[in-house]
Amino acid sequence: MIDKLEQIEERYEAIERQMSDPVIAADYQAVAKLAREQAELREIVETFRQYKRVLQELADARELLEMSDDAEMRELARAEMEDLEAEEERLKQALRTLLLPKDPRDEKNVIVEIRAGAGGDEAGLFAADLHRMITRYAEKKGWKTAILSSHASGIGGYKEIIFEVRGKGAYSRLKYESGVHRVQRVPATESQGRIHTSTATVAVLPEVEDVEVEIKPNDIRIDIYRSSGPGGQSVNTTDSAVRITHLPTGIVVQCQDEKSQLQNRLRAMAILRARLYNMEIERQQAELGAQRRAQVGTGERSEKIRTYNFPQNRVTDHRIGLSSYNLAAILDGELDFFIDELIAAEQAARLQAVEG
Repeated sequence: MIDKLEQIEERYEAIERQMSDPVIAADYQAVAKLAREQAELREIVETFRQYKRVLQELADARELLEMSDDAEMRELARAEMEDLEAEEERLKQALRTLLLPKDPRDEKNVIVEIRAGAGGDEAGLFAADLHRMITRYAEKKGWKTAILSSHASGIGGYKEIIFEVRGKGAYSRLKYESGVHRVQRVPATESQGRIHTSTATVAVLPEVEDVEVEIKPNDIRIDIYRSSGPGGQSVNTTDSAVRITHLPTGIVVQCQDEKSQLQNRLRAMAILRARLYNMEIERQQAELGAQRRAQVGTGERSEKIRTYNFPQNRVTDHRIGLSSYNLAAILDGELDFFIDELIAAEQAARLQAVEG
């Protein structure tokens, strides 16, 4: 591990020298590329330098303990060594984690698809709650959101809503929201006061560029039609809604929220690219024998990653067995409570796999 860390530090220092070179400094593209690489290495290098300082301080404390005849000084050296040994272990663990391969998609913007599952109208209302929860979380992170497509249920809920989240590291954190979410509560549509269980599915897809996914013109069929709202009433007086069908896979994407046909088409293509990219990643993982569990199941009540229990004011993430008794805060976007622990659990599992 030390050899690899020293190589990273050498590369970091080489980048610093290159960026101070007047010839390179005049090339904006070269500087931007070097700056990105430097930013990726900075945390590792700073942690490694801190680790080396602790090792030196620990060596000095050991020397003092061995050389000093003063009982008080020896006691101080022992106390300092205990603190430094704990810090050494903490930094060593941090460096192991930092050296784990990063998901190249982590820095990407995302497209989030939420669909009502089991539970009728109540599932649609829950889908709207999840949309608000994720957009509130995005706001707290300083990320931007925009609805790409939506299909309202007519009572304030959504049969389906697709939106984008734009911000540095959006995928690295929101990917943990993928899966089936379950709610247990008395629905607003229920007059008898009985607790119902409903579900909604969430898929978080990394946004991809044109160059990452090739879509041949002959592989898609584009239909233009007049957009409509709940109940079928016309929203626009022009044919601005767009439906794109990817013929090889049968994927269908519809967008009608924009008044411009061009904007709806661009948004539909962005969603299609994200879905195709995700399909290709899963295919590659399957071929390597490392296919992860699918993000979204059938939407049945038995499949779940998280349960929101209103009577008990409890939210439980079933992947790590963690519960919060502040349901209102979670639905208001306080998702770091779960996401931080999910990241830690994943890193621990990956470290065990590497070292075991």
